Amino acid sequence: MEYRRLGHSGLVVSAVGLGTNNFGTRLDEDRTRSVLEAALDSGVTFIDTADSYGRGASESAIGRILGARRQEIVLATKFSSPMGDAPWQRGTSRRWITQAIDESLRRLDTDVIDLYQIHFPDPLTPIEETLRALDDLVTAGKVRYIGYSNVAAWQLVDGQWTARSVHLARPIAIQAAFNLLRRDVLQELLPAARAMGLGIIPYYPLESGFLTGKYRPGETLPGARLTGGPREAVVLTEANFERLARWEDFVAARGRSMTELAIGWLLSHPEVGPVIAGASSAEQVRTNVAAGEWRLDGAEMEAIAAIG
Repeated sequence: MEYRRLGHSGLVVSAVGLGTNNFGTRLDEDRTRSVLEAALDSGVTFIDTADSYGRGASESAIGRILGARRQEIVLATKFSSPMGDAPWQRGTSRRWITQAIDESLRRLDTDVIDLYQIHFPDPLTPIEETLRALDDLVTAGKVRYIGYSNVAAWQLVDGQWTARSVHLARPIAIQAAFNLLRRDVLQELLPAARAMGLGIIPYYPLESGFLTGKYRPGETLPGARLTGGPREAVVLTEANFERLARWEDFVAARGRSMTELAIGWLLSHPEVGPVIAGASSAEQVRTNVAAGEWRLDGAEMEAIAAIG
């Protein structure tokens, strides 16, 4: 496992992280334990969750299972998504942040969150209010670092400038949907993150399994993540299957797999911190970790760009 600094901070994380949106919901306690322990045993130190994953179920499962191994990891969670029907049970207001952090700490059975992230931007709350509340959490020792998720480049720059101007703790990372099919990050968000000293944390690196090659044209995979889902029509297109065929030729010529390409291509961007890969089995965890060992050289990165 490679370990790298997250942005311009001193926080060191594993190159491959573990996404846990299946914990406590699609995975029962035994399978959740198997996946989490396989990740830790494989050298994964970055575990990412959110309060809204199963309305607290993911955080609670992690809290029950980690035990003394909590000290081995960088524990990241997120807030701002709805946690109830009331209008104040969401967002990035000071009121909600001070409640949400205590509830996450309780569920995770820990005294401190290593990376506390704004899950989605809140257009109703001024960014300075949000950042001041987060700065207070850092000062209080409840949070070590803060970060963004799902924000546009202009929102990232606005937040960093606000934090710098009024001398608040600055976010160190931005989570974004980023993979071989979703490369819009390269146009504005990645250059903005680089300029502001933030690391990129890609999620959906395998595009719900499409980039592993398990989906084939004209075939249906019952129960698969894309089947019947909101992105099925966007991902399972003739054009994308044609691109997949060219990527498969590329990896076959190098004795590699599509999973290695999907994760290795992301990690070949120096701004990328941990690639968050979800898993439903211990074997998937080990496959994802092994895939994180490949780094594409300049010519190979150009070849992938040429495929489109």
